[in-house]
Amino acid sequence: MTCASCANRIEKKLNRLEGVTASVNYATEKARVNTPAGYDPQALIAEVERTGYTAELPPPPPSRATGRGDAGAGSPEHDAGAGSEGTGTGPVRADGAADRESGWAESSDDVELRALRQRLVVSALLAVPVIAMAMIPALQFDYWGFASLVLAAPVVVWAGWPFHRAAWTNLRHGAATMDTLISVGTSAALIWSVVALFLGTAGRPGVVHPFELTVSPSDGLGHIYLEVAAGVVTFILLGRYVEKRSKRRAGAALRALLELGAKDVAVLRDGVERRVPIEELAVGDEFVVRPGEKVAADGVVVSGTSAIDASMLTGESVPVEVAEGDRVTGATVNAGGRLAVRADRVGADTQLAQMARMVEDAQSGKAAVQRLADRVSGVFVPIAIAVAVATLGAWLGAGFPVSAGFTAAVAVLIIACPCALGLATPTALLVGTGRGAQMGVLIKGPEVLESTRRVDTVVLDKTGTVTSGRMTMSGVVPADGVERAELLRLAGALESSSEHPIAAGAAAELGGLPAPESFENLAGRGVRGGVGGREVVAGRRTLIADRSMALDERLTAAMSAAEAEGRTAVAVGWDGAARGVLVVSDRIKPTSTEAVARFRELGLTPVLLTGDHRAVAEQVAAEVGIERVIAEVLPREKVDVVSGLQREGRVVAMVGDGVNDAPALAQADLGLAMGTGTDVAIEAADITLVRGDLRAAADAIRLSRRTLRTIKANLFWAFAYNAAAIPLAAFGLLNPMLAGAAMALSSVFVVSNSLRLRTFRARADDAAPERGTLERTRT
Repeated sequence: MTCASCANRIEKKLNRLEGVTASVNYATEKARVNTPAGYDPQALIAEVERTGYTAELPPPPPSRATGRGDAGAGSPEHDAGAGSEGTGTGPVRADGAADRESGWAESSDDVELRALRQRLVVSALLAVPVIAMAMIPALQFDYWGFASLVLAAPVVVWAGWPFHRAAWTNLRHGAATMDTLISVGTSAALIWSVVALFLGTAGRPGVVHPFELTVSPSDGLGHIYLEVAAGVVTFILLGRYVEKRSKRRAGAALRALLELGAKDVAVLRDGVERRVPIEELAVGDEFVVRPGEKVAADGVVVSGTSAIDASMLTGESVPVEVAEGDRVTGATVNAGGRLAVRADRVGADTQLAQMARMVEDAQSGKAAVQRLADRVSGVFVPIAIAVAVATLGAWLGAGFPVSAGFTAAVAVLIIACPCALGLATPTALLVGTGRGAQMGVLIKGPEVLESTRRVDTVVLDKTGTVTSGRMTMSGVVPADGVERAELLRLAGALESSSEHPIAAGAAAELGGLPAPESFENLAGRGVRGGVGGREVVAGRRTLIADRSMALDERLTAAMSAAEAEGRTAVAVGWDGAARGVLVVSDRIKPTSTEAVARFRELGLTPVLLTGDHRAVAEQVAAEVGIERVIAEVLPREKVDVVSGLQREGRVVAMVGDGVNDAPALAQADLGLAMGTGTDVAIEAADITLVRGDLRAAADAIRLSRRTLRTIKANLFWAFAYNAAAIPLAAFGLLNPMLAGAAMALSSVFVVSNSLRLRTFRARADDAAPERGTLERTRT
């Protein structure tokens, strides 16, 4: 495909097939097609070929951590690469072998880049002297026109051959594209010049042509336009080359993501370690990860301790500690000791593969603004041809020479190419979603961008989103005469049998705990047991009171204060007396306060939504700076809360992580799921935040809004360029060669403007989780 008109034609043809819904993306050179079950994908390829292009199904998804997971033949959804018959573009491999290292479409792109560069270099070397002779009268020696013809003819015929071939192919199918405009314009300029040289006065000795930016009356067959023909082909080839390279850079983030996975793995089978290709790793296999190696697949650590660097997936700069029982994610790097891991997700099921699939789906989709641009570009070419014909007729009707009308008509044809229009949206989407993937922000589709622009309210789930979702010990109040260490040792040892947060906190502070001699769980009240020859009790104050262990005033006040703040207070006693109070709470994430401030900077009103008691919710809200609190809400009522806000006229974004958040995420105008949450929540959301940092939600909205602004800026300049330039060309105020340069530069400008998104920086980059914790990332 050479322009948005090509993509539009293919899309229309595919959509005319019964039961088929297709979306063709010019920038990614892919067709995403939904078909009825059992539909033969070869029928889709045949339809593309009947339209005058070529297409190929992608290879089946490889069973590896970097697997793409695209649907293959026989699936109700297919990806097809659509390419131009004339230029050889599109994801068609250069050979029959799958390129496992660099991706199946890359080799053909390299071939096309080399071919484009070759044509560009040759045409530039030949066109420069032609343009110089036409612009500088001092270089116009006798018969200089024939020298120009010798140099310009290979440029127009050979270097411009892809345009001519594509134009002829389209003509046979009754269509016109950008190639039609270029081919007609440059061929007309060449043929006119040949006629003027051999049959007119342009080839006579001593003929001098001063270079002018405007058209003036002249002898029709006394002028040649070889500099126009050669210059336009050269400039447009330059634009195509820069555009192609830029498009490859725009898709570099996705290719880098696909390259992150390990290529082989050390598998433990029958106690023997064997290194095998990653494709041979199966669910349930145990594999070894040595220091500096990549984790081959998602799984659970079965032995060993280490620090895992997940920065390539989450953007998180600080490695996190893992030990037996902790989850690890494929493509992260083992920065510490030796680990043995049991694989539970391999190939297309890994988080890396799913991330890549989400990014690719987003890049292949179309935003509403792009569909508008496609419709415009679809009718732009025939309108441009009609305007060029009308321009020629108007100049001739006004009594001007044929050369003046011809020059103006050629300028109209060349300046009207809607190339920039077709690139405006997809290139920005490519770069924006790719940059998001590098930051750990996965945008599901281009329509999400429209939602971020209108959002004015952000609803935050409390547990796991604003808070860590893990209870930790936050206070120790020993009774008079009781050592803090003694209170922690006995209470922690007792609670260790129930995996209570007190046990973890005590063990972390003391470095180890004795084993209890006996243990009994008192349902709903607490626990009791023997530790070091003592009978220890821990639980509610009523449990302590039933054992005749009265709390003194200081311990009573400590429990009341903790409960008023929404924390959980545990009374501890032994030897017939209350010995202290331990307080546990769900710790607020260190970055939540800053995240709320950033939401306000974006013009969003934060709302805290939770099923917890109001006292707990209001305490958390006060700490992070949220004014509106909706508490004591049942999981099924969260959807009603979001709907209620929408009925108030608000456009709502919802941030959550749990199963009970999924319906509300789906109901919200924009759903953002924390990647540390559940599969259901992530599936229901529009944007997935790979890291568990709430500031990433603000970054996601900022990136989405900036991407949308870039798209609109691109479309404005593309429209403005054509709207302003066509009248100038029609009135003879624009030299065709300059029109060709301007047309090529407009495409380069649009792509370059999109590439500026690569400089977007996440303000969450400085986030660092506390050492010793694991970012439990689930897909």
